[in-house]
Amino acid sequence: MDKLTEYPKIIKRILTEYIELCNRSPNRDIETFLIMDEQKGHYIWMNLGWQNGERITGMTVYIRIRDRKFWIEEDWTENGIATDLLRAGVAKEDIVLAFHEPKMRQYTDRFCSSILSDGVL
Repeated sequence: MDKLTEYPKIIKRILTEYIELCNRSPNRDIETFLIMDEQKGHYIWMNLGWQNGERITGMTVYIRIRDRKFWIEEDWTENGIATDLLRAGVAKEDIVLAFHEPKMRQYTDRFCSSILSDGVL
């Protein structure tokens, strides 16, 4: 798999599926959309609007492709975007849980291994 061409396709497909799912039962006051800077490898799932008189601005997922890997900077999904990436055939070595401080990232491999061994995939 050529990472430089396939990885952007994979993340766009995964995030587009999530956005479409959110928009099936839309909240008219909150927009859910995808922001992409494909040249620099940034992909953001964003929510924007109003709910009960409160301003909603939230990033559900922020992933960037850096050093030929997926750097998950923000992830508020239930099962984790890493799970979706593994299901799509991304090697666990190419997933960095960047929302953890650097000294904790050594456990990324254990997280991905547990997903694979638990039969989640």
